Amino acid sequence: MLASRRSLLTGLAALPLAGALPRMAFATDLTGADAALGEVFAAAGPPAMAAGVLGPEGLDWTGVRGVRRQGEADPVTLRDRWHLGSNTKAMTAAVLARLIEQGRARWAMPLNEAFPELTLDRGWDGLTLDDVMHHRAGLLDGPVINRDWLISARADARPLPGQRRAMVERILAAPPAGPRGTFAYGNANYILIGAAIERITGGSWEDAMRAELYTPLNLTSAGFGPPPGRDNPWGHRLIGETRTAIPPETPGADNPAALGPAGTAHMSLDDYARFISAMMGGAPGWLGADSLNRLTTPPEGAAYACGWGVRQQPWGGVGGPGPVIGHDGSNTMWHCTVAAAPRRERAVIVLSNDGPAGRAACQGALQKLIPIAFAP
Repeated sequence: MLASRRSLLTGLAALPLAGALPRMAFATDLTGADAALGEVFAAAGPPAMAAGVLGPEGLDWTGVRGVRRQGEADPVTLRDRWHLGSNTKAMTAAVLARLIEQGRARWAMPLNEAFPELTLDRGWDGLTLDDVMHHRAGLLDGPVINRDWLISARADARPLPGQRRAMVERILAAPPAGPRGTFAYGNANYILIGAAIERITGGSWEDAMRAELYTPLNLTSAGFGPPPGRDNPWGHRLIGETRTAIPPETPGADNPAALGPAGTAHMSLDDYARFISAMMGGAPGWLGADSLNRLTTPPEGAAYACGWGVRQQPWGGVGGPGPVIGHDGSNTMWHCTVAAAPRRERAVIVLSNDGPAGRAACQGALQKLIPIAFAP
């Protein structure tokens, strides 16, 4: 049930180049946003969608469509929580940046320094946590995150830090499975970062997320795994030809919890927008400008930073082109996509409680909302 790597990286590729968009940031008329969301929802047909346009002062527009569970009449609301999938990765990287600012870690920390008690294969010599966050360390999912692991991990009774630690020991005891310095997107990279956070803090990644992200940003709806209860949307998958709502308490409602640092966060649209705003500098005191720049700037010649794809867009800057950061996330039963222009302090967020139909809906809405959100 892991989403394909390609599907999680198409959000930025799907952005409209929008060369004809005006290049100055003025107050934006969002009157067409609701109609755009309705049009995409009707065409793509997921059970539900939520979307928002974020500005310097918060969400300028929000919209929701659909029901929490296919076949029922319970409508989604703006208070509901949504699974973010791989968009969790940027949060894990931000937590590490917080620890660096506290002097408990450092940028470009070598792997043998991050895990000094482990014996690393010589193939990892010179590689750093930054290389891992950029998916450029040669760390591939196949040897460690596969169908056998999905089955065994659900039955693993060890505490989550112990499970992640065992995965990292296995990873680092063998040489990298892929070429060093070449981008290869994989969830194992962020499980390793989560394990490094656990070694630094002495607690779980989940506790670090609460202490360094959820609490300081006041993300009161945030949690891990599928949003709980019947007062939130449920994820959906096709069983035969039938789209079926998956109860959040069932084991198959999400990937194993050990995968958390790579993709199990959930929260409301409002709280996710608060995180995106913070990544654009909207939460002074949470992370400094240098940390935010490091998290959102790819290595030279690359297009992936720390949990963010990055593209230059004509509408990304004030008075000219600028960088746009974005990502797609899915556990195959939900979909989330975001595109943010830090220099404009604006972003578009789209969420759905379906995988395939949700992907089409989220990317279709992104295409329609960007010209609206970034026009004067």
